[in-house]
This record gives sequence, C-alpha cells and structure tokens, in this order.
Amino acid sequence: MSDLHDVKAKAARARAESLSGQRRKEIARKAADARWNRAVPEAIFGSAEKPLIIGETRIQAYVLDDETRVLTQASFLEAIGRHRKANVRSEGGDERIPAILQGKAINPFIPQELFEKSRPVQFRLDSGGMASGYRAEILPMVCEVYLKARDAGVLPSNQKHVAVQADILIRALAHVGIIALVDEATGYQEVRARRALNDILERFISEELRKWAKTFPDEFYKQMFRLRGWDFRASSILQRPGVVGRYTNDIVYERLAPGVLEELKRKNPRMPSGQRKHKHFQWLTEDVGDPRLREHLASIITLMRASSDWNHFKRMIDRALPRYGHTGELPLDD
Repeated sequence: MSDLHDVKAKAARARAESLSGQRRKEIARKAADARWNRAVPEAIFGSAEKPLIIGETRIQAYVLDDETRVLTQASFLEAIGRHRKANVRSEGGDERIPAILQGKAINPFIPQELFEKSRPVQFRLDSGGMASGYRAEILPMVCEVYLKARDAGVLPSNQKHVAVQADILIRALAHVGIIALVDEATGYQEVRARRALNDILERFISEELRKWAKTFPDEFYKQMFRLRGWDFRASSILQRPGVVGRYTNDIVYERLAPGVLEELKRKNPRMPSGQRKHKHFQWLTEDVGDPRLREHLASIITLMRASSDWNHFKRMIDRALPRYGHTGELPLDD
C-alpha cells in the first residue's frame, strides 16, 4: 500500500511539473474562485462601529444568517491580550493550532471540545467583503485554559498578561451572565427576540412606499419558464401563470431575511379583488432591502441557469439559499 501511495504521489508531481506556468496559474485561479463563490454565511447583525463591550474590552461581534454568533479574529485576539495579527501555525504535528490556542504550556489544559469549536469561521460582511472570526461561546473557554495554566504555575512570563486579561473577561462575563438569567426567568428574552426581529425588518422594509422601478429582470422569468417547461414569449412576463407569485414568495422573499415576507404581506395586503395594490419590492428600503434583493435575484438566476429542471433547481436553492426557519434536506440524491 505504501509503494502504491509513493507511485501515485510521484505521478501527481510529474503531472504538475509538466504543466505550463500559465496553466498552473489558471488552475489556482479557478480553485480560488471556487472557494470565494461557495456559499458562506452572511452577517445580518453587527458592525465595526457598534462593538460588543465586556468591561472595558471592545470586541467586534456579528450574528450570521445561520444564527452563529462570532467575534472577529483580530478583536478576539486583542481581547485576550494577544497580538491581533498572530498567525495560525503547527505545533509538533500536522494539525494547525488556532492563534487563540497557541503555546505549549496551555496544551494540556485545552479540552477536545474547544479544539473542535475553535476552527475559524469565514463569513461575508454587509459591505460584501469577507471576514474571519471565532464562535463567541468559546471566549470564556479560552479564558479558562489560560487561567488553569496560570494556577498550575506553568504559564511562561510572556503569557501572564493573557491570564490577567482572561481573569478580567471572566469576571465581566459573569456579570453579563446574570443579566441573561434574569431576562430568561422574567420572560424578557422574548421581548428582546422580538426587538431583534424588528431591527431586521426596519433595515429591510421602508415606512414609505418607494416609486416603482423595474427590479425583477426578464431573465428571472425566462429561466423560471424554461425550468417549468412553459412556453416563453415576451408577452409571457405580463401574462404569467398565477402560481408564479407563489414561487416568487418561496424562492425570493422567504429567503431574503427573517420575517420579511410576513411584514410585506401586512404592509401590502390583498384588495377585495385578490390583487395587491403595490409590488412587494416597492416597500423595501433603498439602502438595505433593495440592494439585498438585487443581489439575491442574481444568485437565484445563477442557480436557475445551472439547473436542468425545476426539481433540480429547488434542491440547489434549498441547499444554497434555504428559507429562514426551515430545515434543509440532506443532498442524498447527489
């Protein structure tokens, strides 16, 4: 088996060496594009201007669209007294150690659960840029590691300041924890959750009706007709089947942000005729809701073009852009 592995490795190296420099660059570029374009969670709450404050420590925090709470990698490191640009490296093995857990002295005190949860999370900011962070729930766990190493007397002098900062954070988090417990005991956490949802809706949905402008491109309907096997002509967009509205609610508004479709239906109810007075998208805010809708439509059209039929498309969109509050199916048929 080892000989076979060596033969395969040599063959792979030979193939790589036979490629031209231009071809290698092209392969690398395609791999980078694939990494960049794959589905990544997006930040729906949080900004650099409004950091999380724990005691006197300021940390950039975000809530992602899959409900993961993250702290940016740089601010997490600074919060525990490490340099914000500390690198990930290997220590005595092939497994790469996250920057927040580097140091041989603390290794014996790191539980397996923390190792598993400490993998950096890549996510997309509102601005469209990419960011890296750690799950927020591991902050107290990391602090405990340094405090245990300090109490055991094995923490080197150049890391003792990290233990001091960890002590400060643990005390501050204990204070925050009691507030959360009071909220849970009194039921206030439900009010807090409703306020969080209201914040999302306020960002997406305008109080004033925006002037109508063409938002849904013809390509959206052209691809829908193709996938459904319907005959498409220029007049089809104006005389489309009634089920198109239900499809649009499903693949667009229910996947745009939590609660958006319900709020749009409330603001834009049906008239006695059964029709709505305005288009749903006319209620979206100009600075957040409308740009996100256009971005979402572009993603949908890309998936449509890559699909062979409607069922194939639905499987792809349920995996890449799932509806909020719904559990996606496992891709067993792929």
